[in-house]
Amino acid sequence: MPTATERASDTQRQLGAIVRQLHDAMQSLGYDQTIRQIATEIPDARDRLAYVGGMTEAAANKVLNLVDAAAPACDEIAAQARGLNEQLDRLLGGAGADPHAPVLQACAAFTQRTSSFAETQRSTLTDIMLTQDFQDLSGQVIGKVIEIISRTERQLVDLLVQGAQAQEGHASSAELAGPQVPDKAMQQDDVDDLLAAMGF
Repeated sequence: MPTATERASDTQRQLGAIVRQLHDAMQSLGYDQTIRQIATEIPDARDRLAYVGGMTEAAANKVLNLVDAAAPACDEIAAQARGLNEQLDRLLGGAGADPHAPVLQACAAFTQRTSSFAETQRSTLTDIMLTQDFQDLSGQVIGKVIEIISRTERQLVDLLVQGAQAQEGHASSAELAGPQVPDKAMQQDDVDDLLAAMGF
């Protein structure tokens, strides 16, 4: 049965092997470089997405403003055409064998079509206005995605800062050169054994 020291040494060796495998995997995957690259690309992606959201909103607002400007004109033309059509119908009712009757009939038919056309256009403008609700939904989705991207960016930056601080900590601890306490000082053999146990 292994002693406590042997078990501790075995555990330390296994832990060292795991740390070494993780270190090698991160090195081979380009972990630091990948995170740095992603962290630098995120602001650009976020800005582009915000730009798309802004342009979509501006386009939707422009369409709504144009609809608001055109709708009253359609209503006015339809009302005027209906009124003129009614007047022409009254004239035609009392015209009898008037030689101008064919022209009056053509004008009445035209005002009828004009009124129908203006009402149809008004309905089309209403449909266009109602379909702009896509912007509200897409704007909300884009806003949520920007929020997620920003949160991820902050987390990646924090991870990079922590990694940089850890590297600085290793560098600064290596630079410490204070007096060694004789019974606490590690011998070179101890350091070599520890590194060997970790697979270095």
